[in-house]
Amino acid sequence: MEKRQQSKRKRGILFLCALLCIICIGGLAFISTKEKKMEENLDNILEEGSHMPLMPKKLEPTKEVETFTEADLPKEVERPKEQEPIMVMISATGDFTLGNYLPTDETNTFDDVFRKQGRDYGYFLSNVKDIFQSDDLTLVNLEGPLTHATKKMDKPFPFKGDPSYVRILTEGGVEAVNVANNHSHDYFEQGYQDTLKTLEQANIGYYGYGKSYITEQKGIKIGVLGYKTWAKTDAFTQILEKEITHIKEQTDLLIVSFHWGDERTYYPNDIQKYYGHLAIDVGADLVIGHHPHVIQGIEQYKDRYIVYSLGNFCYGGHRNPPDKDTFIFQQTFVFDEQKQCLLHESFINLIPCRISSVPDRNDYRPTPLEGDEKERVRKRIEELSSHF
Repeated sequence: MEKRQQSKRKRGILFLCALLCIICIGGLAFISTKEKKMEENLDNILEEGSHMPLMPKKLEPTKEVETFTEADLPKEVERPKEQEPIMVMISATGDFTLGNYLPTDETNTFDDVFRKQGRDYGYFLSNVKDIFQSDDLTLVNLEGPLTHATKKMDKPFPFKGDPSYVRILTEGGVEAVNVANNHSHDYFEQGYQDTLKTLEQANIGYYGYGKSYITEQKGIKIGVLGYKTWAKTDAFTQILEKEITHIKEQTDLLIVSFHWGDERTYYPNDIQKYYGHLAIDVGADLVIGHHPHVIQGIEQYKDRYIVYSLGNFCYGGHRNPPDKDTFIFQQTFVFDEQKQCLLHESFINLIPCRISSVPDRNDYRPTPLEGDEKERVRKRIEELSSHF
């Protein structure tokens, strides 16, 4: 009985196992069929080029997008270029007597040396022309007329030069000359007018006796005035003040030239000092002087210079003067972009010279000195200037 029950239980278990296997096999078959149908549907979708529906995204508010052009891109900041200072160099020398007072057949005169040099106009300034040509403006005192006139004043030394001697100036680098001196009318008004005409034809500027010279260099307007004075008078003082004020208004730089002082004296007199100071008080930026035929000192007054006497330079008035020392005065003026003169940045240069290239006579060929002689003349100028 017990065995029959055990056998019955075994058959039940086997039945359940078989049933379970059938269910599993059927389930697998169903799943396989469903996957196959999904694959067929997917193939159909891809073949037809349709799009599968996508799940809608959450919409966001539309934002305005900023756009930029090339002009909006940041540019490199351009810094204004610093204006280079304007530098103007002035050279000034003393007496130029282009000719002589002696008969033309005398030996070793200016005219005689000119003939011996083969009528070479460039000879006389050949040792200084490089200096004059490298500056911006060279000023000299023209002591004597350039004329063919024959009627002369009754005086010990009536100077005169051939009008062709103006080429000495042009070939030597001289731009303008003072004509207000005690020899410009040695051949009366005719000789004076001939001189002015000759200078004009050669494009050499001149100043003095009511004539002013104005030139522009590197954008800077330079004015030059010239005077001859031996005494202090109210009339001359008024003329000086009026003309300096008038020309100062038209220019950026004003130079005043005086023919003054006592011959062969090494120190300025009171009249020179008075008018030198007055010229600067009224508006001059530089004062230069001549007439004594020897050098005098340099005074610094209110940050400006007064060169009391430049002495002789290319001087045909004496075949062998005992004192041949001279110098070239140079001042470099510095201006800003508004054309204001920066006096604290301006500077001077002194070039010691001798009026002759040889020491024992005058060959009318001014020459810069070297070595001990250069130092001697430099110290001499310093000593003469130490009294101010």
